[in-house]
Amino acid sequence: MHVLVAGAGWLGSALSRALAAGGHRVTALRRDPARAAALASPGVTPLALDLCTTGAAERLPRDLDAVVACQSAGADGPEAYRRAYLDATAALVEGLRSAGRPAALVYTGSTGVFGQRDGSDVDEETPPAPVGPTAEVLVEAERFVTGAGAGVPGLRAMVLRLSGLYGPGRNWPVDRVRSGHIAIGPGDGAWLNLCHLDDAVAAVVAAIDRGAGGRVYHATDAEPVRRRDLAAWVAGRLRIPPPRLPDGARAPALPDRRIHGERTRAELGLELAHPSFREGLTIVLPGT
Repeated sequence: MHVLVAGAGWLGSALSRALAAGGHRVTALRRDPARAAALASPGVTPLALDLCTTGAAERLPRDLDAVVACQSAGADGPEAYRRAYLDATAALVEGLRSAGRPAALVYTGSTGVFGQRDGSDVDEETPPAPVGPTAEVLVEAERFVTGAGAGVPGLRAMVLRLSGLYGPGRNWPVDRVRSGHIAIGPGDGAWLNLCHLDDAVAAVVAAIDRGAGGRVYHATDAEPVRRRDLAAWVAGRLRIPPPRLPDGARAPALPDRRIHGERTRAELGLELAHPSFREGLTIVLPGT
């Protein structure tokens, strides 16, 4: 296949390498020319392009079999989100429409569309519950993607929501425990939902191969973890006392829900390399 990876940052770069290793031809897109050039490797051709500029769709390759939209916002706020997740994705869809050939579009969305704070269970069928204007843009982008196939013959467009990604070069769960940002104390029972980079890449590849148009999938591990349990486990592996919140402090009021992805794994035939944070973090912690 010829696959365009739009927004080849941390996830997109790993995905590009995996696709190339699997024998596919990859075009890896970034806005910044220098960062785009750094993506060049066997099987991977860089493309420097801002998808929000006039005529961007016309500069996309015309022989694409699949597009992965994993671009990220360059700033906070609804306008930056709209450019990254709606306008840029619309340019990708327009490019596929102009090419006029069957293709898959995998949009890597976010479990941030779920703003629940009651510890409830949510899965692929749970209606989004956005909290705040940026989350509302994320929901709007999902609706655009899942409906795109109706207007583009042969387009198989789907959403793959990602839980909190971690892995080589981005081991934030360990860093936040070490710094005390994830600690034991009031509010430490909120659920965290994680996904290792390897499993996210595998989920994208599976969606390209076997995903159904109009579907929503979840890339998340099989064991959500409470903040206090993550803090205690990581601290034990680091051989430090579990971090505790200062007297009178409370953990930040963040979304609190358990993300499930059983349907996704069954439908796409996925087996997790890192079923929980334990497997994913063990390889980067000392003494394990």
